[in-house]
Amino acid sequence: MNLQLVRLSDKYRTQLIDMMDEWTRAGEKIIPYAIRKNDYHDFDRYLAGLYQAEEGDMPDVTYFCLDVDRDIFVGAVNICPIWNDGLLESGGNIGDGVRPSERWRGVATQMISLALEQCRELGIAKVLMICARDNIGSAKSIRNNGGILEKEIEMDGEIVQMYWIDVRKLHHR
Repeated sequence: MNLQLVRLSDKYRTQLIDMMDEWTRAGEKIIPYAIRKNDYHDFDRYLAGLYQAEEGDMPDVTYFCLDVDRDIFVGAVNICPIWNDGLLESGGNIGDGVRPSERWRGVATQMISLALEQCRELGIAKVLMICARDNIGSAKSIRNNGGILEKEIEMDGEIVQMYWIDVRKLHHR
């Protein structure tokens, strides 16, 4: 699988709509929040909203994960490079999601690896990632990328796991 993180542009309009339509049909919560906060049916407004922080928002960057060989989006990652206490409530430095039809194929592990490379380039030394305790696939993908479980906490009535990844200790891929 030849995966690459890309910034959304008009070039990827079809790939975005295809992925988001699938996620919507599945009736699942689309993750990360950054890709669901605006209506993707109005592409120009969606694109503008994706890269404009609202007042009070943490600065962040969103990438879509493109399977180059099949020319489809298989997921997305959102990176918040600046640490503050709000990152705990928002899911950490990296939020990631894989479209329903692409799960359990190693996409999340590769996508997180690519996101960690972006973190390295942004100068982030340690990354916090959070997932629900019962999300076995997400936890495995985080651990596959060097995630060390720090603790479990209750958040919004759900038990979540907090993992730290020391980006400096990861081998350059």
